[in-house]
Amino acid sequence: MSHFLRTVVLIEDDPGVQLAAAQALEIGGFEVQTCDSAEQAQALLKPDFAGVVVCDVRLPGKDGLTLLRELHRADPDLPVTLVTGHGDVAMAVEAMREGAWDFIEKPFASERLIDVTRRAALQRQLVLENRRLKAALSGALLGTGRLIGTSPAMERIRTLVANLGPTGVDVLIEGETGAGKEVVAQALHEASGASGPFVAINCGALPETVFESEIFGAEPGAYTGATKRRVGKLEHARDGTVFLDEIESMPLALQVKLLRVLQERCFERLGGNALLPLQARVIAATKVDLKTLSDRGGFRADLYYRLNVATLPLPPLRERREDIPLLLTHFAELAGLRFRRPVPRWGAAQMAAWQARDWPGNVRELRHLADRWVLGLETAAEEPATPDRASPEAPAARAGLEAQLEAFERGLIEAALRESAGSVSAAASALDLPRKTLSDRIRRLGLDAESYRLN
Repeated sequence: MSHFLRTVVLIEDDPGVQLAAAQALEIGGFEVQTCDSAEQAQALLKPDFAGVVVCDVRLPGKDGLTLLRELHRADPDLPVTLVTGHGDVAMAVEAMREGAWDFIEKPFASERLIDVTRRAALQRQLVLENRRLKAALSGALLGTGRLIGTSPAMERIRTLVANLGPTGVDVLIEGETGAGKEVVAQALHEASGASGPFVAINCGALPETVFESEIFGAEPGAYTGATKRRVGKLEHARDGTVFLDEIESMPLALQVKLLRVLQERCFERLGGNALLPLQARVIAATKVDLKTLSDRGGFRADLYYRLNVATLPLPPLRERREDIPLLLTHFAELAGLRFRRPVPRWGAAQMAAWQARDWPGNVRELRHLADRWVLGLETAAEEPATPDRASPEAPAARAGLEAQLEAFERGLIEAALRESAGSVSAAASALDLPRKTLSDRIRRLGLDAESYRLN
């Protein structure tokens, strides 16, 4: 989104008023494009225009109200502030009914114009960001299936999945609780093109007494109550994938058997003698450091080294905070469908608060938050109260808005620097800003581009 939505199209046919308003907006930090008529402005106002409109009502040719209606037919969310010098209360009421963002009466104070326009710009920023997230979720930015996120960390995961998926090699996924290890395993399965099923086993949830029969299967009479042949998970996953989650919880005695299966690519049912070929890929996942665990005797070192051939480290959510808006949008949309509830909008301050959290439960915790948000159970961060549109805002409200705008601007710049590995030129190009402008803003926000460079 260009210029952090600082662009204003100002439509005013009075040269003196146009000059004064344009100067006031420029002092307020906006980039102003002036027009003398509605017809001239419409050439600039394409769908998804990354800015806001300030328009006089009385214009030569098409008037401001007519322009407002036409603009809202194409984009109902475009903020249009109307200006008049005629003190027409009926016109003001009609303008607000037609969906005008605000209504300013001439003569107006510069501060009033700047405040109204800043609020409109913030609202426009949030609307376009929401559209971008939904477009990303449709697949334009997601790349590999289930793997949601545009951070460098997720790009690396997608690359590894795309490279390892078709090989059929056994993989070890390392990641904290809730980081999405099973989602990555499913992505590997889908990338393999395997015709068989994806079979998941939580090694930490199976009692040791049934572990062996669950994984390897059993013949009749293999144990008390075994009256018929049982097909185990390895056999059931023929031509597919077996996912062994929390493999660190697997009993040591069974680790020996799993090692033999991985080396020989065959196994026996419990109580049987026939060797059955392993015709499934094995993906294991762990939330602990298996090397440290094996050094302490809690995990077999030979199995660790066998699994460690192709390792896929999954970063925690706190190391890819820029993915939170995209993930939260996805989860909230799913929650809205599941609970048959509309998805409430969140503001810049709310998103900044979410992105500042540590998220010990990672993506799983974020998904639960999305459920609570849709159900109205999540407390919103303190947002500045929306003032009465007919009167100037109090200084405290303006300060709150400034903080929101700065937080949003900082988040966008930080995300661009991460994606460009600290290259200011590349970040400026991605943000559609001149390099010098971006450098000035980085300096003003106290950011350090060098800290985003990859080592």
